[in-house]
Amino acid sequence: MATIAFIGLGVMGSPMSINTVRAGHRVVGYNRTASKAAALIDAGGTAAQSIAEAVADADIVATVLPDSPDVEQALTGPDGVFTHANPGTVIVDFSTIRPDVAVRLSDDASAHGYTFLDAPVSGGEEGAVNATLSIMAGGSKKAFDAASPLLRAVGSTVVHVGPSGSGQLVKAANQLIVAANIAALAEALVYLEANGVQTTAAVDVLGGGLAGSTVLNHKAHRMIDRDFTPGARIDLHHKDLGIVTASAREAGLALPIGSLVATLMASARANGDGDLDHAALFRTVERLSGRLDQL
Repeated sequence: MATIAFIGLGVMGSPMSINTVRAGHRVVGYNRTASKAAALIDAGGTAAQSIAEAVADADIVATVLPDSPDVEQALTGPDGVFTHANPGTVIVDFSTIRPDVAVRLSDDASAHGYTFLDAPVSGGEEGAVNATLSIMAGGSKKAFDAASPLLRAVGSTVVHVGPSGSGQLVKAANQLIVAANIAALAEALVYLEANGVQTTAAVDVLGGGLAGSTVLNHKAHRMIDRDFTPGARIDLHHKDLGIVTASAREAGLALPIGSLVATLMASARANGDGDLDHAALFRTVERLSGRLDQL
């Protein structure tokens, strides 16, 4: 099996690295906060003290980092992957970053003798823990095939969607759809509560009709219970919607719903909810309706 380096062992990276160990691979993890490697070590992986150490013998390097600058630094910085990985290494970026950055990093990787795949994921912490992530991969077919042992270890829906940058474009579309669904669900539940409807029963019947969705199944009861323990944080979804609106503007597109949900997410963040799960967009709708402190 492969030797795989994981750079970034946070909410997503840690369970993904653990599932990679369980799939039979040798995994070396690195995180700037060293204590975050504890779960990987307990699962049978090892921890490195630097990126250089993590990638020294790696066949595949996986990055799971918050934003474009973090990925760029990890790959192109003086102590980064491009300086220390062996020629021929496959680099898989599971992060959600700007499509243009993904294309540039792919070109840089090729110039250094590496193969690069942008492979952002959807499914949140639950999907990462259960190895049921949906993975949208952009890059060459050669890169996709080379990375497949890792992709299959962490995801259940794994699709090659096109050339470099395509994975990030599909992920941006995913985040637009998810945010719009969360906002609509939040409005529906605020509406039902304000009219005295028993929301648990309402969600059961809504889930059986055309309004049913993965978002409803996973987020409705979080909203009803006011449980906003972070899985996918508002801060990160805010960043993702910034990618949507910026790339849409570059393409000359009007995305009215995208612009609205981006504004709602920005409002949630500005009101101190950035560290909460994106289901906390419910609080923004409550706030706009003057109902946030009524229950």
